[in-house]
Amino acid sequence: MSDLVTESGTTPTTRPAISVRDLRKAYGDKTVLAGIDLEVARGEVLALLGPNGAGKTTTVNILSTLQRPDSGRAEVFGRDVVTAGAEVRPLIGLTGQFSAVDGLLTGRENLALVAALAHLPGAEQKARVDEMLERFDLSPASRRQASTYSGGMRRRLDLAMTLIARPSLVFLDEPTTGLDPRSRRTMWEIIGELVASGVTILLTTQYLDEADELADRIAVLDDGKIVANDTPAGLKRLIPGGRIDLAFASAADLDRAQSLWPQAAGRAEALALFIPGDGGAAHLREVLGGLESAGIEPRGLTVETPSLDDVFFALTGHGARTTDVSSNATGDDEADATADPVDSLGERHDGTHPTDIATRHGRTER
Repeated sequence: MSDLVTESGTTPTTRPAISVRDLRKAYGDKTVLAGIDLEVARGEVLALLGPNGAGKTTTVNILSTLQRPDSGRAEVFGRDVVTAGAEVRPLIGLTGQFSAVDGLLTGRENLALVAALAHLPGAEQKARVDEMLERFDLSPASRRQASTYSGGMRRRLDLAMTLIARPSLVFLDEPTTGLDPRSRRTMWEIIGELVASGVTILLTTQYLDEADELADRIAVLDDGKIVANDTPAGLKRLIPGGRIDLAFASAADLDRAQSLWPQAAGRAEALALFIPGDGGAAHLREVLGGLESAGIEPRGLTVETPSLDDVFFALTGHGARTTDVSSNATGDDEADATADPVDSLGERHDGTHPTDIATRHGRTER
């Protein structure tokens, strides 16, 4: 999928893909973003993790030019999302929580519509549509109405629509919510191929295994503030509870190891020793070096580290969503009606429409 990336413009490659400084947004008296700072390097995958109402979708909407911040500054490839939105939109793609697929159109027609809105040259449009249908395994169903597609097929079509114009930066807002395990894995594989081709990705999710699997870094957003920003391994090291579990072939070996780490808990009946620590590589090397120096050969070794769920709970005070693939929940970021800028008619209070396909898929006109 290396051909998916062709960034227009002459932005210096040293500039980050995303740069956010003191970004703020409120809906009435409800503060959704309380001054966040964020930077995403080119080619990086950043997972924005947080509970419902934390401000994840609002952040994506601002960065993708769908909403304006109240204050602060946000840039995409060095271009201000407010004052240079027309330059930003051709560089980005957005797959949101709610599909931009038109159920009355066929899969092919949906892709052709977005190709036209993205101003692809006429000779290129059909070839690109055919390529996307083949790439996302939608060719056999290309002439069926999208309303007949399964949830996984609609998600693949939505992502194909996002990628048809070859964006350099892709926003994936809760991309696997409600999908079955096979469809989730397929989406993960597609995202992995995008990353390998050099696309920068900002992913929002409440699925901890998804963030752990896909992200280079994870920013935890809670109550409108970024409370942590690190690699998955780095976040896990923030929380105590890691340990190295050793198993031995004899009680004598267990006793000798126990003398090296008198603070470690042991289970004589299981010939096991539990050495507390952060479970990181340095800790593991230290333990293995101690065993080797003492001439002790363990029968088994297991490294236990705190999970992202432990981290999430410690940082936000509550657990994240479990992987309930049977749920039809949308994971709407601004669940509180006062925090959602969409009224009962589907119009946003800032004048844009939530299913504005032209804007979401990189059209330069609004």
